[in-house]
Amino acid sequence: MGSAEPRHAGESEELSSLRDTAFDELLREVLGRVNEVLEERERWELLLDAVVTMAAGLSLDELLRRIIEVAADLAGARYVALGVLGVGKERRLDRFITHGLNPAQIKAIGDLPSGHGILGWIIDHPEPIRLHDISAHPESFGFPPDHPPMRSFLGVPVRLHERVFGNLYLTEKAGGGDFTDHDESIVVALAAAAGVAIENARLHAEAARREQWLAATAEVTRLLMIEPDADTRLQTLVEHAMTVADADIAGIMAFDTDGAVAVRALAGVDLPAMALPPAAAADSLSARVMRSGEPTVVEDLAASPWPQAQSPELGFTELGPGLVVPLRAAAGVEGAMSLGWRKDRRDVFDALDLALPIAFAEQAALALEVARAREDQQRLVLFEDRDRIGRDLHDLIIQRLFAVGLGLQSAGRLTDDPDLAGRLDSAVDDLDATIRDIRRTIFALGSMDQGEDIQAEITRIVDRAAGTLKFRPSLTFDGPVRTLVDDTAAPDVLAVLGEALSNAARHAEATSVWVALSAGEAVTLTVRDNGRGLPQDAIESGLANMRRRAERLGGHCTVVSAPGEGTTVEWSVPAATSAR
Repeated sequence: MGSAEPRHAGESEELSSLRDTAFDELLREVLGRVNEVLEERERWELLLDAVVTMAAGLSLDELLRRIIEVAADLAGARYVALGVLGVGKERRLDRFITHGLNPAQIKAIGDLPSGHGILGWIIDHPEPIRLHDISAHPESFGFPPDHPPMRSFLGVPVRLHERVFGNLYLTEKAGGGDFTDHDESIVVALAAAAGVAIENARLHAEAARREQWLAATAEVTRLLMIEPDADTRLQTLVEHAMTVADADIAGIMAFDTDGAVAVRALAGVDLPAMALPPAAAADSLSARVMRSGEPTVVEDLAASPWPQAQSPELGFTELGPGLVVPLRAAAGVEGAMSLGWRKDRRDVFDALDLALPIAFAEQAALALEVARAREDQQRLVLFEDRDRIGRDLHDLIIQRLFAVGLGLQSAGRLTDDPDLAGRLDSAVDDLDATIRDIRRTIFALGSMDQGEDIQAEITRIVDRAAGTLKFRPSLTFDGPVRTLVDDTAAPDVLAVLGEALSNAARHAEATSVWVALSAGEAVTLTVRDNGRGLPQDAIESGLANMRRRAERLGGHCTVVSAPGEGTTVEWSVPAATSAR
């Protein structure tokens, strides 16, 4: 068994040497092919292992990090980056994750790319690309200072069907050569698997967000049903909406009696809703939504015709995109809920499924309507009880007292004792006074609902003002306020009080505020503070509204103010004629 083939007779040494050389080259080529097959097998095994790992329920950040690590191993790249596209219209990079750069290099480079130059070109042309020298491409912008040198380049889109999630960028092939066809094919396979994994991760995150909206809807519905105060209900609703939408500001608007849009609840700014003046209906986004009943997406709230958005002290000028949805129930549209995001948080708005806040608002409006209906039913039961009590007092108690009084009067005429006759007359007078008191009680039972509402509303407004003023204004009532402030005057009384307290909180720098409401021939609201008084060049937009409200009801509004001596606002209109 010889290790070499025997030479033929006459064969030269030179020919034998050539044959040995050809055999060695063939052997080396065979071994090289075998090594390539083994390396390719290892790469595909590594790819398979990566696919299995990506399906193991990693978080999105962990998944992206795993993808670039595997890409570096598969293609033998020194540097790898994964650019994830945002969900907005511009389709620029939302995330840029790197592999191969140490923290010092990342800090020296500065801001990571957002999707321009060659990276932007690949975003606009989502096809694999290989370059011998990245700087030679016509779209290349070059590298920033302190950026490590990079020449060879391989770019592959991460996609699922026609949807592109981002791109894999590989540079600096090991050994200094170029990336090969095999590198491209195996990275394309990795990118395809990564697209499926990223889509699954995003679907999981979207399902979690939907679950949060459903949980918030259920919680708000529960709270709205058990909360007795209407203003607290709206505040609860708007705070939950802002939280679950991850918005920066949220508000609820509704038409007031003058057709202007009033802010009923506000979250996201350190200011009570009552401190915001009403907006003209024609200039309000909320008014358009309430009239049309259709939600509206706003690209730039700061530039929109919402007057409050122009108030720098509230921070509304920093707002960017927004959403205004109607609060629509069976009875119609009762208001509008607005959500706003800062300009630098546009990605949060773009990732929002608009159907979720719309459904949330509809469910909340239905819950508010059910809560009001239940209140009306409870109020009806209360009225029936009051009506029964009033009938019993009139038909039984008063009649019996009246009969007793007549008997005592008759007995007084039968006696000649002046002292006894005087005592009987005094008893009859006491019975008459008792009958009058009972009749006043019967009348109050019939009108107490309206009276309690107006007085309770005034008390609530004063209590809310304490949060802005840092002290509670004093409050007094004089006369039959419950009876003489009717449905026509009540909304204006509340609006004027809210405007006066808002002015005191924002401009007066007062340490005490006194509020008084009296009712007699006229209903008079007085708000007095000890602040710095009105400046000479004060713009009287709010005060002009107060005067117009008074004049419309046949009354007047006077404002007395002096520098350093405070301001007194006296608003007076005729009392309800029928009640008086």
